[in-house]
Amino acid sequence: MPSILDPLTLRGVTARNRIWLAPMCQYSAFAGDGVPTDWHLVHLGARAAGGFGLVMAEATAVVPEGRISPHDVGLWDDAQVTAWKRVTDFVRGQGAVPAVQLAHAGRKASLASPLDEGGGDPLTDAEGGWQPVGPGADPFPGLREPRALTTDEIADVVAAFAAAAGRADRAGFDVVEVHAAHGYLLHAFLSPLSNTRTDAYGGDLAGRSRFLVEVVDAIRAVWPADKPVLVRLSGTDWVEGGWTVDESAALTETLGAHGVDLVDVSSAGNTATADIPVGPGYQVPLAARIREVSGVPTGAVGLITEAAQAQAVLDDGSADVVLLGRVALREPAWPLRAAHDLGVGPRAAPYPPQYHRGSWRRA
Repeated sequence: MPSILDPLTLRGVTARNRIWLAPMCQYSAFAGDGVPTDWHLVHLGARAAGGFGLVMAEATAVVPEGRISPHDVGLWDDAQVTAWKRVTDFVRGQGAVPAVQLAHAGRKASLASPLDEGGGDPLTDAEGGWQPVGPGADPFPGLREPRALTTDEIADVVAAFAAAAGRADRAGFDVVEVHAAHGYLLHAFLSPLSNTRTDAYGGDLAGRSRFLVEVVDAIRAVWPADKPVLVRLSGTDWVEGGWTVDESAALTETLGAHGVDLVDVSSAGNTATADIPVGPGYQVPLAARIREVSGVPTGAVGLITEAAQAQAVLDDGSADVVLLGRVALREPAWPLRAAHDLGVGPRAAPYPPQYHRGSWRRA
């Protein structure tokens, strides 16, 4: 089995190792403009310098109304491309692959930033809020009532994902990930808990997944053939009657046939009543099941914190990469420590020359 420090090639892109930075919202764009700031350069650049093989920018809105909060970043406008190019140039210069997650928040949009007073609360119109949308009019508990998208509006969102992917390419990203997890728009269409439509975008698995497949097809039509497309799925809703891991596996097989190169497996986010068995590596079995059934490479994420634990995920064939979130916030150079802990040395997580004096020396 490969080491977490071994490279991985998807299409024409090679990540120097299999330790990837998970996308995590920073809520640090200036209100309304969706432009990444110095914070994003430092946040993503530090993890690239810290040895991560792929560094993924957070949920990046494809339309303004697809933001979670006013401080979300975006790729809905050409004016955002130049600022992102500054970030991708630095990330690539440190040896990491620059990636971006494209997203639409759906019925979980128009919230106050968690960094502001009243963080996470729905914004009123007077506070600059906007109308959330979803598969229907059922709100996520505690949030604003969404408006159901029409079929013409679904087509507009599909086109917006494709346009954002084109901007991502011009901004220097080598990988795009479609966000179809955590209760946001595409996940809300997948789950029978939130999608009760009776048209072509509801009903059985094929209907509920139609929107996502159309997004993938539209992105693949404009995205370079030698660059990978990923999808993040919630492997399960963790609630009876909700989205299941078996549906995720079947969908992943379809996504693979439509040009998706790896599925990043998270879970939950579409209901407030999920019974989530949180613990070390709690989502790894979902990635393993999806990989086994679909034959599509997977990424495992969720409370993977130690090098030996991460290596075990690859050793037992559960996933092809690990994505680190919270531990990467605490330890921007986690891959450098992992290389030391596993006795691998710096070959796949090299220290920047400026940091050589801080490197571990084996006894």
